Amino acid sequence: MTRRTEWPDSEGELSHAAGDAETRRGRGGREGRRGGHEDSGGPSSSRAESGSPRTPEEQARAICLRLLTGNPRTRKQLEDALRRRGIPDEAAQEVLSRFEDVGLIDDAAFADAWVESRHHGRGLARRALARELRTKGVDSALIDVAVSRLDSEQEESTARELVDRKLRTTRGLDREKRLRRLAGMLARKGYAEGLALRVVKQALAEEGEDPELLDHHLPDD
Repeated sequence: MTRRTEWPDSEGELSHAAGDAETRRGRGGREGRRGGHEDSGGPSSSRAESGSPRTPEEQARAICLRLLTGNPRTRKQLEDALRRRGIPDEAAQEVLSRFEDVGLIDDAAFADAWVESRHHGRGLARRALARELRTKGVDSALIDVAVSRLDSEQEESTARELVDRKLRTTRGLDREKRLRRLAGMLARKGYAEGLALRVVKQALAEEGEDPELLDHHLPDD
């Protein structure tokens, strides 16, 4: 899986891209006013020099740039942040749409990167990944596309790796406790019960447990 967007890693790059979006949106298609400052344009500069309050749009832009400097964010995360800071909804939506135009907000790329990172880094299954993305406000259609990049074989392979790493810490426990502890670990990471129990049973059988005895501890279908 590859990320579709390389996120800018400095406020200067973010400011430059956001400034480009504002330039394209300028009246009559005039060439944008781009100097070496984060807030370009005569009126903004005059307000900054005089110490006058910034417009809601300028405040929203500054907040978004600051938040995006550290990590990519979803549109919903930025929208919530602007609301908490008292930015009027109309100004917030205008700025967020500009940022989407230049790719500083890209929920599809965010979802792809999140799935890749959290699956390989934490071993999370599709169900858990989808739940996390929903809490970040990613659209359901984008979530479906992102998690579908993980196929069943990859999910089962990762589940087995997780069990193999945890297996030695359960030695000394009775058969039922081992089975349920390992299966419970997979369940917390979003793996379906059937897959979790199958992977754990296989791992324990390879250690010498009797598969038929293990079956007594499995729930009935």
